[in-house]
Amino acid sequence: MPYLLTSILLSPLLGILILSFIPKEKGGLLQRIGILSALLPLLLTILLFAGFDIHSAENQFTENAEWFTLTYPVADAGGQLSWQSLPIQYTLAVDGISMPLLLMTAIVGFLAAAASYQVRRRVKEYFLLFLALEIGMFGVFMAQNLLLFFIFFEVTLVTTFLLVGIWGFTNREKAANSFLLYNGLGSLIMLVAFLLLFNQLYTFDMPTIRDHLAGTTMNEGLRAGLFFAILVAFGIKLPIFPFHSWMLKVHVEAPVPIVMIHSGVLLKMGAYGLLRFGIGFFPDLAPRFAWVLALLGLVNILYGAIIAFVQRDLKRMMAFSSISHMGVVLFGLAALNAEGIQGSIFQMISHGFISALLFFMIGVIYERTGTSNIDELGGLARSMPFAGGVFLTAAMASLGLPLLSGFISEFQAFLGLFLSDLKAYAAVGTLGLILTAAYMLRTVLRTTFGPIPERWKGLNDVETKELIPIAALLALILLIGIYPAALSDPLQATITDFLGRIGG
Repeated sequence: MPYLLTSILLSPLLGILILSFIPKEKGGLLQRIGILSALLPLLLTILLFAGFDIHSAENQFTENAEWFTLTYPVADAGGQLSWQSLPIQYTLAVDGISMPLLLMTAIVGFLAAAASYQVRRRVKEYFLLFLALEIGMFGVFMAQNLLLFFIFFEVTLVTTFLLVGIWGFTNREKAANSFLLYNGLGSLIMLVAFLLLFNQLYTFDMPTIRDHLAGTTMNEGLRAGLFFAILVAFGIKLPIFPFHSWMLKVHVEAPVPIVMIHSGVLLKMGAYGLLRFGIGFFPDLAPRFAWVLALLGLVNILYGAIIAFVQRDLKRMMAFSSISHMGVVLFGLAALNAEGIQGSIFQMISHGFISALLFFMIGVIYERTGTSNIDELGGLARSMPFAGGVFLTAAMASLGLPLLSGFISEFQAFLGLFLSDLKAYAAVGTLGLILTAAYMLRTVLRTTFGPIPERWKGLNDVETKELIPIAALLALILLIGIYPAALSDPLQATITDFLGRIGG
């Protein structure tokens, strides 16, 4: 199918167009069309994955067209300015790293849309922004041009800000403002880094920049500055401690479907940027500063796990848990070997599904009880046995129980670091795994088991409309856990090529 990537990218526009003509009073119809509109890009992405050559390390399904002509000044040796013209390309492609992330985005996007039955006000505006957010997320993982990447990245920022600020909980405006402040700062740093790269190489084309930087004579200090600028820009998005406070507010205040997307997909854009631009553009600097990534990962793992252990609120506990799990991603990147890089990408995908399921289940509990306070809950498995079982399974996946996706992800990331020169960081980091098991079990046991308060007796268990996200996410968590080759095979060729440029 020609122009498949562009079709996926723009397919949510069809839903936006249809929704635009439906009166805002028809909430049920708007919800059904909004959900179906997120199904189309998922089907197209599955078609894309079916045609993806897992044995090739090259970009695939490449689509290229001239976008516009950029005119910019260039100074000669005498300081005289002359104007140059450069055609800017609209270039999309996927490789073994972006393909699984794109598929995960389409899956989590559709399941979050299915979970949007909880949205009951301003439904039309909600789905218009939701579908625009999907376009931004798809574009981030397809773009092969820095300018195009930045634009799609900003689309996700603006739409998420509005979705949190309008449809969130009580302190939604503070959460949205904090999100915009931190992520806007990260975007500014990213833009400065991209413009500095353009000023040196006069191109926004990502493969061209990567090849030029491999044999460049660019000033060493400038290269190190660009590496750390990218580390900070995408570290805020991941988030890396101490740039994490905005994420806590978003996870607590955002509506459940948006938290599913935020935790499942948007955080991974930070890790993707670190891998694609930080390590990918500066493969010679990455080994020199790998200890920085390992140290940041260790701080994330321990800080997130310790603070999660003392939380009294399910959402805040999950937010700190995500910080801890993003530390595992950093561990995998710091390893700079096949096991570590693969474990890092596994963790991105696995955490995307697990966190989406956990936040959805917290939403189910909150909808019935009106609280996410752990001290107020208890015994829910007696009135909601199916929901309790799913919550327990998701928690087991998060703490890394074998045969579930969390195990293979963390195992590979830690193994990669143990096989590197940074094994001391990995040894200390294992304390985080113990803490994760402790706070996850403590939370699940206190929430779903034990005596049930009188007011929670007779709660409805999971309803039919809630089964789609639950069944799909559980199936994916089990699939990766039992048959990891389903995810590792598409990664192999690209990771091998990636490590070849690092020298690994």
